[in-house]
Amino acid sequence: MRNLNLDQLQTLVAIADLGTFAAAAQALHLAPPTISLHIKELESRMNAVLLVRGRRQTELTPVGAVLVQEGRKLLAASDDLIDLVQRRASGRQGVVRVGVSAGVSTRLLPMALEVLSRQSPGVEVKLEAVGSAEAMHRLKTATLDIGIVASPQPPMAEVHLTPWRNDPMVALLPASWEAPEKVTPEWLAGRRWASFAPATQMHGLVSSWFGQAGFNPRPFLTLSYPGALKSLAAASQSAVLLPLEEVQDQMNSPDVHVRPLQPQLMRPMAVAHRRLSTPDLAVTAVLNVLLGLSS
Repeated sequence: MRNLNLDQLQTLVAIADLGTFAAAAQALHLAPPTISLHIKELESRMNAVLLVRGRRQTELTPVGAVLVQEGRKLLAASDDLIDLVQRRASGRQGVVRVGVSAGVSTRLLPMALEVLSRQSPGVEVKLEAVGSAEAMHRLKTATLDIGIVASPQPPMAEVHLTPWRNDPMVALLPASWEAPEKVTPEWLAGRRWASFAPATQMHGLVSSWFGQAGFNPRPFLTLSYPGALKSLAAASQSAVLLPLEEVQDQMNSPDVHVRPLQPQLMRPMAVAHRRLSTPDLAVTAVLNVLLGLSS
């Protein structure tokens, strides 16, 4: 079977379905001598008689019937393989590895995945929680396809960066607190506050915000997941500093106050992807959806 010619097998199946060499030749758009040659070569390869020609119709021998039965499965698998390759080449199918750093909105990502499922249902996104520096390294070493990272990042020849979002940071305060109109470093430094873990862009941004005002307070708690941080404010445990995009669902909550920061603090993000000599259309489909949610 390792030397089986699929064109010859298709010819045999066509004769079995249509009954004559002439009908098979017409259906396959081949000359009758080509049909005869296919069967002759196939019988030689199998070392067996596959067909018996009658006056009006050609019939399969028992060996030919077995080959046709199993050959249909092989032809179907071949068609499936061709379709898979074509879908992958056209960007309609594939797995795209996306690295996501701390603080990326838990509201935006589901939106992006929903849009992608409608536009490119055959493209699967594999999300991985990685820091920005690690994401850039993994893009360089081709173990990630896309990274949503803090901006700016050191330039890499292998990686292309596109500005994505620049969201203002806000304070999420317990409803039981007497909240000012705007939260300043001086006001917050004397209270319990929580933010993202050290070594993240978010932690660095907040530390710089305090530092520029002459303060260096330690957070009450550091966590890596926005949802866990928001629950601290809702439970009256501490204030929380988060991007505005992340707290949209809390704007009308009776459990918290949402307040802008003074001075304003922005959280810039970028979408990074590997530079490829031949574009991967599945990656392009994911990039287009993500960039559609830029601000």
